[in-house]
Amino acid sequence: MLRVTSALIALFLLAPSAPASAQLFGNRYEPTMQEPDPGVDHTGRDVDLPPELRRIPVAYRSDYPPGTIIVNTSDRFLYLIQSQTVALRYGIGVGRDGFQWGGIHKISRKAEWPDWTPPPEMIERQPYLPRFMAGGPGNPMGAAALYIGSTVYRIHGTNAPETIGQAVSSGCFRLVNEDIQDLYARVPIGTKVIVQHQ
Repeated sequence: MLRVTSALIALFLLAPSAPASAQLFGNRYEPTMQEPDPGVDHTGRDVDLPPELRRIPVAYRSDYPPGTIIVNTSDRFLYLIQSQTVALRYGIGVGRDGFQWGGIHKISRKAEWPDWTPPPEMIERQPYLPRFMAGGPGNPMGAAALYIGSTVYRIHGTNAPETIGQAVSSGCFRLVNEDIQDLYARVPIGTKVIVQHQ
């Protein structure tokens, strides 16, 4: 018995320890990839985006009227309904585990090259973030933003196209700048946004 117990203790001591965040939260809030630093402009990397994450018309059955936005957080795609059988599909980055959500809202505001003011909850989690960043290249909000109802969430561009298809954000949905500019031109304020979270 003593020999077995000693062997188990030795295995435990040799096992690699988990990061502090995983020990505290059981990996619940770990992103699928590292978020680049604000202010670093990686927009040129959008050429490396896989074809399946680029904007494309797809067959999509829906009873929602044309112009409705449907965000599928599990598949990491945003659909802009064109008809009962066709939608424009955009690859998106979504909230990491613990920061995903669902609901029905409307676009309440639109802005091109928006400024970025991280909300207090984000600053509390990531105190190294800037308190304010003017719009422009390198800004995490990218080329445009669609504000979702009265929430703190947005559909916006990104300075980090490599995060499209990943779960990295604090709840917003990001598109490459070319795609958010396309979506921005197509949808007016008041557009219905359905966020599906399974």
